[in-house]
Amino acid sequence: MIKKVAILANGGDVSGFNAVIRAIIKTAENKNIECYGYIDGYRGLLNNNIIRLGTSSTGNAVGILPKGGSIIGSSTNANVFNYPVEENGQTVYKDLSDICVENIMKDEIDCLFTLGGDGTQKSARDLSLKGINVIGVPKTIDNDVACTEITFGYNTAVSVATEAIDRLHSTGETHHRIMVLEVMGRYAGWIALESAIAGGADVALIPEIPYDINSAARKILNRKNRGKSFSIVVVAEGAKPKGGKMEIKNIRNNGAGVDNTKLGGIGEQVAKQLEELTGLEARCTVLGYMQRGGTPTAFDRVLSTKYGTKAMELALEGKFNVLTVIKNGKLDSVSLEDVVGNNTKIGAVSGNTKESNLRKVTMDDELVKTARAIGINLGD
Repeated sequence: MIKKVAILANGGDVSGFNAVIRAIIKTAENKNIECYGYIDGYRGLLNNNIIRLGTSSTGNAVGILPKGGSIIGSSTNANVFNYPVEENGQTVYKDLSDICVENIMKDEIDCLFTLGGDGTQKSARDLSLKGINVIGVPKTIDNDVACTEITFGYNTAVSVATEAIDRLHSTGETHHRIMVLEVMGRYAGWIALESAIAGGADVALIPEIPYDINSAARKILNRKNRGKSFSIVVVAEGAKPKGGKMEIKNIRNNGAGVDNTKLGGIGEQVAKQLEELTGLEARCTVLGYMQRGGTPTAFDRVLSTKYGTKAMELALEGKFNVLTVIKNGKLDSVSLEDVVGNNTKIGAVSGNTKESNLRKVTMDDELVKTARAIGINLGD
């Protein structure tokens, strides 16, 4: 019998967080189930910072459907299996996951909903091995969570990137420039590829295809020779040249089990090289956090609501330690073990590694075929 459930939102914020939270709460309330939220993701779970959530006229979850961000916050780089602790003036890393388990038991939570991406669901799987009933909901603008066709937050990010491309067209055409747009996409190029198609870009460079800058330059010069004196180039932040590496802006020290690399700079590098190779002026725009914030699209509102209601339905059915997914266009669920894939070591690795089961763009994907068919250069 499910009496109390709790939600945590983890990882980078996306548009749609609140829509999922609202859907879980409303579905729970219709079944007379109490709903709670841990503030600031896994960090809130560790500190047992928990609040009651409700959609009554005086509740704290009223009017949140179109609101960006998360009303219960979110944490990044909070791996409770390898958490930073100060001891004698030094930072050491400890497995504090048992404290999280104790808090869930003390709070009498029958099911924990984890809203997050690859690393979030890896930690969820690890908690499930400690006896906690967990149901994951796939969140990330990168759209790279394994076993599902789409994550919430992705459509909004693509829409923002597409609008940026539309605006860059005007400046590029007016001043006869190459306009480079750097978008998010650390290991997967879904945003870059889909926004390039939607925005009519000429070149799209993604992490899955190491690029030859000369190939992109030839595309732009061919356009110039046909009287088109401007071009639009979309670059995923994780794109890299053939034989090269990703552009890393900074290395953080947040311990093992989290991705400590901060990417940045590939857009500027591509713009500089294309300017030298083509003789056309090039400018770079880094879209950054604009892709994460603000109100979700109608598509993401509906998708998030579907995910939230499905998660609560799974809990009522007693189907735990799974991830809600879209499979063949329909709501479904898969084991968290399938999501983790070969990333099986408990605690030490939370995601974004070679062992992680990330969903990346494949060369036989319809988006790749579509891009090539309409003449978008993919750098190969």
